[in-house]
Amino acid sequence: MPDDDRIEIRPDLNGVHINSNVTVSMRDGIKLACDIYLPTSYGSTGDGRFPVLFSSTPYSKGRDDLVRDAKFFASHGYASVLQDTRGRYQSEGEFTKYVGEGEDGFDTMAWISQQKWFGGKIGTYGLSYSAHTQAAAACLNPPNLACMWLDSGGFSNAFLNACRNGGAFELRQLTWAYKEAVESREANSNLDTVKAAIESQDIFDWFKRLPWKKGHSPLQWVPDYEDYLMDIWSRECFDEYWRQVGLCAEEYYDTFSDVPQVHMSGWYDPYSRTASDNYVALSALKKGPVTLLLGPWTHGQRAVTYAGNVDFGPTSAIDGNLSVDFNHLRLRFFDRWMKDQNNDSKDAASVRLFVMGGGSGRKNSESRLEHGGEWRSENEWPLSRSIDTKFYLRHNGDLSSQTAPIDEPPSTFLFDPNHPVPTIGGNISSGQPVMSAGGFDQKESGKFFGSCEPYLPLASRPDVLVFQTELLGKDVEVTGPISVQLWISSSAMDTDFTAKLIDVYPPSADYPEGYALNLTDGILRAKFRNSWVEPELMEPGQVYQLRLKLLPVSNLFVRGHRIRLDISSSNFPRFDVNGNTGENPGISPVRVTALNSVYHDQYRDSHLLLPVIPN
Repeated sequence: MPDDDRIEIRPDLNGVHINSNVTVSMRDGIKLACDIYLPTSYGSTGDGRFPVLFSSTPYSKGRDDLVRDAKFFASHGYASVLQDTRGRYQSEGEFTKYVGEGEDGFDTMAWISQQKWFGGKIGTYGLSYSAHTQAAAACLNPPNLACMWLDSGGFSNAFLNACRNGGAFELRQLTWAYKEAVESREANSNLDTVKAAIESQDIFDWFKRLPWKKGHSPLQWVPDYEDYLMDIWSRECFDEYWRQVGLCAEEYYDTFSDVPQVHMSGWYDPYSRTASDNYVALSALKKGPVTLLLGPWTHGQRAVTYAGNVDFGPTSAIDGNLSVDFNHLRLRFFDRWMKDQNNDSKDAASVRLFVMGGGSGRKNSESRLEHGGEWRSENEWPLSRSIDTKFYLRHNGDLSSQTAPIDEPPSTFLFDPNHPVPTIGGNISSGQPVMSAGGFDQKESGKFFGSCEPYLPLASRPDVLVFQTELLGKDVEVTGPISVQLWISSSAMDTDFTAKLIDVYPPSADYPEGYALNLTDGILRAKFRNSWVEPELMEPGQVYQLRLKLLPVSNLFVRGHRIRLDISSSNFPRFDVNGNTGENPGISPVRVTALNSVYHDQYRDSHLLLPVIPN
């Protein structure tokens, strides 16, 4: 195993010393490649010890943004170690998504601890997959780990959030696999054949032909990626696969490293639930301290003020508000816990969240809705002062504080899986070019896959049930976890129910038809209503109770707006479409229509449950 005694120390133009492609042996003999960035003070003599920041990525350790971060931290007195995960770029072995990074992270930190430039403490950082690798290693409590900054990742439970959701499969896994297959080792080693074949595929066309068949998919030329996708799509029950290190931190909270840690994400990011769930559990179990940071962002877009077609104002970005920029925000945290600097990070609030809403409602110069919002510090999540408030679904489309009469009839719609409700924004990452994340007016458009002319509002579709309040007479803040309880029946043995929370703007000069802004959504595959392990098919026509968990949110519904809840049975291509047969739609292509009903009488009180913050 090479070490720094045998590696040339090479200063870059900024004075930071770089050791490129240092190989580190894992317990099974596979060698992973690291680039090591050392402070200028290390010097040509190779002396000095430093706290170490470590990040592991499948997206190339040489990527410009990662290199900039590493150089920044090195220039502030840290040794920075960037690693290609197993089977990616310069590292040996076979890449299997999400699996194996726990032991590899442990072994790498053990190796770091033996280097002569090691100063006694290791911190980890990184976005998305690099947050997953942090959590995976922390489940094994690696040596000398001092603190962690997990940015939009680190699965609390991948089965319940970000891979599957409510039993449905998140189809962003398809777009991720396709894009990464294009950049795979196999593709780049065979430019004229493998790479050319994959790049020639129209991913939009392939989304019109689901489920994909093994050996006959846009991934067929890169079997490892195809095998991964087919395997994970087929695993629709919560079995041992989903309980592995790297996929389910919940199973390892007892052994999870007890160090200062930040869990952050965005309201329009698929990992908002992961971050908040990890915070709730770990802040109760660990000394930490454990911190939660939630902003109005899509995946990793913490330096911009918008998400989708909605702008939250100049104070919404981290840069210039919470700190000079994101790196300086993290630096303050690392300095406190790795250099024992008594800065304000020590006494900072354990929860920082951005409450969306309250803006002008005008259209800005970039043609985005000015939704606005503000930062707030809290010391808990969920907020103990929130009041769980039921909004009852009514047959006339009302969303009311009053329960329905005894004999109110159900709301019924025909769900045709061949014509699903198109996804218009939401909590999505890695979905491009098929899906767009963020907030949008809930109206079909040529910009959104699956939309059909004449491009009318989703609320006009016969397979979308719409329930909304009267015009609000006062501001209503909703901050916390969101859930929906439904009493349902179906003509099918299995079907899905979806829920979407919407802030409805009234008509204005800029938006004559108003603006229906999506805030959060959720889904439940009915056969998983009682258990994720043992699905139970329905008896057609029988009434069942379902509870849907939407991703958390913080939003101020302004006086004159409406709170709206949309109920349907599809949200495609965000989620795979239930064929209503009881079979896994990732395997079975058979689809039948389902007549689905939602009950909202006095004894079957279907309702939206919102955590309302008192004025």
